[in-house]
Amino acid sequence: MSLSIFLLWLVSIPLLVHSSPDQPRGLLVTCGSSVKQTVPDTKVTYIPDDGFTFVGNKTALKNKDLLPVLTTLRYFPDKSARKYCYKFQAIKGGKYLVRTIYYYGGFDGGKEPPVFDQIIGGTKWSIVNTTEDYANGLTSFYEIIVVAPTKTLSVCLARNTHTASSPFVSAIEVITLDDSMYNSTDFANYALVTVARSAFGNEDSISFPDDPQYRLWQPFKDSNSVVSSQSSVSTSEFWNKPPAKAFERAITTSPGKKLEVQWPPLSLPSTNYHISLYFQDNRKPSTNSWRVFSVSVNGKTFYSNLNVTTDGVTVYASQWPLSGQTQISLTPDAKSSDGPLINAGEVYQILPLGGRTLTRDVVVMEELARSFDNPPPDWTGDPCLPRENSWTGVTCSNDEMARVVSMDLTNFGLSGVLHPSIDNLTALHHLWLGGNHISGSIPEMNSLGRLETLHLENNNFTGPIPISLGKLGNLREILLQNNNLDGPIPKALQRKKGINLQVSPGNSLSA
Repeated sequence: MSLSIFLLWLVSIPLLVHSSPDQPRGLLVTCGSSVKQTVPDTKVTYIPDDGFTFVGNKTALKNKDLLPVLTTLRYFPDKSARKYCYKFQAIKGGKYLVRTIYYYGGFDGGKEPPVFDQIIGGTKWSIVNTTEDYANGLTSFYEIIVVAPTKTLSVCLARNTHTASSPFVSAIEVITLDDSMYNSTDFANYALVTVARSAFGNEDSISFPDDPQYRLWQPFKDSNSVVSSQSSVSTSEFWNKPPAKAFERAITTSPGKKLEVQWPPLSLPSTNYHISLYFQDNRKPSTNSWRVFSVSVNGKTFYSNLNVTTDGVTVYASQWPLSGQTQISLTPDAKSSDGPLINAGEVYQILPLGGRTLTRDVVVMEELARSFDNPPPDWTGDPCLPRENSWTGVTCSNDEMARVVSMDLTNFGLSGVLHPSIDNLTALHHLWLGGNHISGSIPEMNSLGRLETLHLENNNFTGPIPISLGKLGNLREILLQNNNLDGPIPKALQRKKGINLQVSPGNSLSA
């Protein structure tokens, strides 16, 4: 489910590169550009995506009427890679709004954009399908609110069965949110995917600087009457920090009548949602004010006898089932002197997280990726998850916290060294790195008690065979031929019964 905006509306969606009092906190990345891009009207600067990803190709679009941030994109033609990832530094436990922006522009010579998946951490976030938006001259964006489980946050694209050409991305934005926001959600197990965020009765969208959290509040109007507020609202005490400007307009109806609003204006899949609704009495403060009504959603009571004052109020549900069209009904109390009204609303789909890989295994795999000069192109992001998008050559367990259980990179043309941290992959059963150009010494593997097979043949390893290999009780096959090893074969290996140990030709080893 994508959100769409006219291309020129991006002018009103600035993002920061560095945190400062007059900019929101976060990061703005333009994809495929080799230089910084500045939006003329807002002076907001986007930085190139170099350093956040090391795969894909850059290209520029031929359309000259686009905003600078949309004039380039990065696309990913490598069909062998299981995913293509961006990696951002994060604060462990920090809350982030991640926004991805897509504008196709016919970069590949086609008429329709490719359809593909996007992944956050180890969770498949959504399918990216911008076909309808592109046909209508719109750009598409997707949003998700997550808590970073570690010190990094990865955003990845991946092919699926519907992907006809190369996945692509125009921009990625990572915004830091206040800790209080949406804190009724169990972010250890769930994320929030933006469905709709609207300011009722407004003519224009609201974003930064009116919303310091850099959310986009799109205008929503229907056949109901629009009223303006006579007093301002201080939203500093609101958990979700709505912008004060979202309370300047509202839709309402006559005294004594029920107000009915069909919103969000799209059919929703059947699942649970986080809903936040915002209200403010539009009149000037008065001791005689009495604006009370009950809120129901699709005929089910959402909140009873809500007393709406000029200070503003919000009501929310952290797990509310929705399906299809959504009808919000506001029924006035019999004593209420004025009709009900509503100023703004947010709806997020509650997305169960797909789990993650044990942090220790992630650290090891990242160190291995850095120690190889040319690792597979998809060796970024979560090594194990989603399971269909695990790193090439890596097999993982189905545990609640996934573990790396085997690695097969035979004949991958790898060079570099085998990092000593391999000894921390304590769930590893099989390590096959034969037929590459890996050099340096074979590291000790004292902790790999589950290791059954070790294939390091046909490489450029030097030095002795680690003594620790003879102490691994489950190890039954070691292939080391055609390296440059020297020194004695450990006695424990020579005495080990039932082991297939191959050390020649190509080494200078002694019994």
